[in-house]
Amino acid sequence: MPEHAYSVGAMRRGGSVRRRQPGAGSPLLLAALCVVALALVWVVAALVPAAHVRDAVALHDFTLLDGSHIAAATKFLLHLLDPLFFTIWGLALVLIALARGRPRVALAVVVVMSLAPLSSEVLKPLLAHPHARVGATQIGPASWPSGHATAAAALALCAVLVAPSRRRPLVALLAAAFTLTVGVALLIGAWHLPSDVLGGYLMGVLWMALAVAALRVSERRWPSRAAPKPSTERRVAAS
Repeated sequence: MPEHAYSVGAMRRGGSVRRRQPGAGSPLLLAALCVVALALVWVVAALVPAAHVRDAVALHDFTLLDGSHIAAATKFLLHLLDPLFFTIWGLALVLIALARGRPRVALAVVVVMSLAPLSSEVLKPLLAHPHARVGATQIGPASWPSGHATAAAALALCAVLVAPSRRRPLVALLAAAFTLTVGVALLIGAWHLPSDVLGGYLMGVLWMALAVAALRVSERRWPSRAAPKPSTERRVAAS
């Protein structure tokens, strides 16, 4: 039997083409790096006096950009992450994933968008520490990590996860712009310090990395029974 015929026969089972699924190693490594980065950011922000001052100075510089029009825009943007709207966005992503026949992705969206913001809210009082003050702006001690930054990162990453592969680059670009804009709005409005925003971003990435690792493990153990595209079958048969 020719080698190519054997390889094609090994790949085809019941008329379908099975591709080897990527492993969970890479997302688990990313999750571990996020945990380390979270610890480092908190240690520097909480225990290094020079970092206290730089954090406060950076926040003060951002607040100088505030104005009537900018303030209205930032408040509108941040209110899009209020619990009610955040739930609506999450439900929309879940419905899109289910409509595309991806129930595991829908479950991952629920987990990430539920546990990422919850983790930040739980950590805030546990890791509270005093902040330096520059000018009239003063941030309360229980501010790290930012819940809004966490929610923005979780929402953006879930949108990328749900998006079709051909549209994923565009969705990723828009998601990154949205997440960064939310971070800037938090600083201009003096809702959080830069270290709070960075911690929120890392928390969102951490939970998404764990979700992707779980998806890859489940797909390897219980492969989905999605039917192959006709074009794929024709290419394999022709080879």
